Amino acid sequence: MKALFDQGTPVPLRKYLSTHHVITAFELDWSSLQNGELIFQAERADFEVLLTTDKNLKYQQNLTNRKIAIVVLETTSWPRIHKATAKITEVLKTLRPGCYIEISIP
Repeated sequence: MKALFDQGTPVPLRKYLSTHHVITAFELDWSSLQNGELIFQAERADFEVLLTTDKNLKYQQNLTNRKIAIVVLETTSWPRIHKATAKITEVLKTLRPGCYIEISIP
């Protein structure tokens, strides 16, 4: 699966998603894109999932009829996300185009 990490998504998570092709917004020079433009560019580049920590995304963007799946991590804290890597990888196995999933991270 081709996955895009938004700015707040901790890069160390990448190593736990080794079966996926992960690219960061920074690596693509997309760091300054606002969410709507980022989603548009990601879909245009055939990304299948956007991993973000922006919990307001669903209120800021019209997410209907999207082909990219969006996964929102509840926190930017790497120590907390690190403890939830198994949960995140399981969620990624269930994705379908256009879905929106928020992952609660204790």
